[in-house]
Amino acid sequence: MTALLLPSPGGATRLYTPRAEPARFVAGGAPLASRTVFSAAHVVADPYADTSPDGPAAVDWDATLAFRRHLWSHGLGVAEAMDTAQRGMGLDWAGAAELIRRSAAEAKAVGGLIACGVGTDQLAPGTHSLETVRAAYEEQLALVEETGSRAILMASRALAAAADGPEDYLAVYAHLLRQATEPVVLHWLGPMFDPALDGYWGSADLDAATETFLQVIAEHPDKVDGIKISLLDAEREIAVRRRLPRGVRCYTGDDFNYPELIAGDEQGFSHALLGIFDPLGPLAAEAVRVLDTGDTKGFRELLDPTVELSRHLFQTPTRFYKTGVVFLSWLAGHQGHFSMIGGLQSARSLPHLARAYELADGLGLFPDPARAAARMRSLLGVYGVDQ
Repeated sequence: MTALLLPSPGGATRLYTPRAEPARFVAGGAPLASRTVFSAAHVVADPYADTSPDGPAAVDWDATLAFRRHLWSHGLGVAEAMDTAQRGMGLDWAGAAELIRRSAAEAKAVGGLIACGVGTDQLAPGTHSLETVRAAYEEQLALVEETGSRAILMASRALAAAADGPEDYLAVYAHLLRQATEPVVLHWLGPMFDPALDGYWGSADLDAATETFLQVIAEHPDKVDGIKISLLDAEREIAVRRRLPRGVRCYTGDDFNYPELIAGDEQGFSHALLGIFDPLGPLAAEAVRVLDTGDTKGFRELLDPTVELSRHLFQTPTRFYKTGVVFLSWLAGHQGHFSMIGGLQSARSLPHLARAYELADGLGLFPDPARAAARMRSLLGVYGVDQ
């Protein structure tokens, strides 16, 4: 295959020869058994909509739902309307509510596993009372439960702004958990993913915040299916995991250390709810099926090489990882364009995208490497990189 001239940071260029054949990750196969695995899925923008960055999201519903069917076909669950779907970064509550309804109906039609994000993003920016924040959570929780989906209680910017300390978090979450009809997943999203969440659980001291988080769970273990920790701190996740009540799962949200956390140790393991499993879906599913046989070494041999790509996509500023996720979806042929709601396709540099392409191609993630190379070549041309 013809080599591509790729830009590097600092203005240099390098030649890269794409691989000729993809790796083979076949849809279907036995259901995942030893771990419950969710991919936090992105949304596909409608590139023909006449929108502006601060206008309502224009979503290509057909392509968005087709991508979810792709994930389900490999045995993965879909974590819907999470930050990967640009909640709070282009997708407003009206769009998220429609996404939840449509995806939940599609999940029922195909027998797919789904869980949906519950937040407070219908509230306007600014300061709100705790009662208003709680009511916003209740509204979203009711919608998710009406669809028959499992609820994921997401961290709330409005609650972070309104709470005076740990006791306010304990009160709000206790009310919501008592009200939930089925056990929920509690999501602790760190400030690297959303700076507005700094000091969540009532303290910027992570040890103190962890104690409050664990107290919420300990007081309502029957209402907590599991927790998702997105702090990019493997040691903290393991420490929390070992203190969970029996029956409460830990879903890793650590896009830097997921292979070791999913593999686990002599005292337990993490399930997964990961944004990186959007582009890695087929490979991740194959790795977990290997783990299902008891072959931890084979699991690590498949998944460990993906960490370099994940760390690249999630590098600082981490919240813009969605740009790389959508970029790889375009190169892989899951959508016909590289555009994002809110114009977020501009959030990463060309050298960053070029390196993401190189790493993903090396892993064999593209079903058609020639098409991926052609699309990469077209993007380079737009940026004036002559081939």
